[in-house]
Amino acid sequence: MSIEPGETPPKSRLLRSILWSTIAVALAGLAIFWALDNYLGNRSKAVRYSGEADIRSEFSLIDHTGQEVTQADYADRWQLVFFGFTNCPDVCPTTLAYMASVLDLLGKDADQVAPIFITVDPERDTVPVMAEYVSVFHPSLIGLTGTEAQVAEATRNFRTWYERTEDDSAPDGYFMAHAGHIYLMRPGGEFEAVYQEGGQPPEALAQEIRKKL
Repeated sequence: MSIEPGETPPKSRLLRSILWSTIAVALAGLAIFWALDNYLGNRSKAVRYSGEADIRSEFSLIDHTGQEVTQADYADRWQLVFFGFTNCPDVCPTTLAYMASVLDLLGKDADQVAPIFITVDPERDTVPVMAEYVSVFHPSLIGLTGTEAQVAEATRNFRTWYERTEDDSAPDGYFMAHAGHIYLMRPGGEFEAVYQEGGQPPEALAQEIRKKL
């Protein structure tokens, strides 16, 4: 089948369709949760930890354009960092859509924030895969991958965790488990706060981040 110049390949259209269908269902559920939470007056705090911690933004990885990068490349901006993988069926697409909403709500202030998605599945999440995946969510989203050792080092520095479990019934024979936190790091890489996706509406998180900029 031929593809006209400028036409989106069927595979890309299918990927985008699946991702946005998943995101739409998840966000609808979050909207119901937030509405009930407000009604009951029992909102849980979105900030899990804040202040000083032995968490630091230190990494040597490859971005979705194929460039080698370190934390120094983003030292002039705050960093909003999430660890996940592109084959993740739920938490990752909803969290990245949530981050995209926060960026849109920040408006011009979003220029002071580097939104970073670091894969915990570098075997499958190659540079081309990451490039296609992050483009679905936000034009500013940065996808980072690397070797197994590089990714492991990054997760250690952020004090986050992930685990690969072999399973013949899973795609490619394994699946990944990982933490679902969103890290806010100061310019220079120091820890500021960590959030849980869905802990509060994106409007509230955008307002909180704007106060810190």
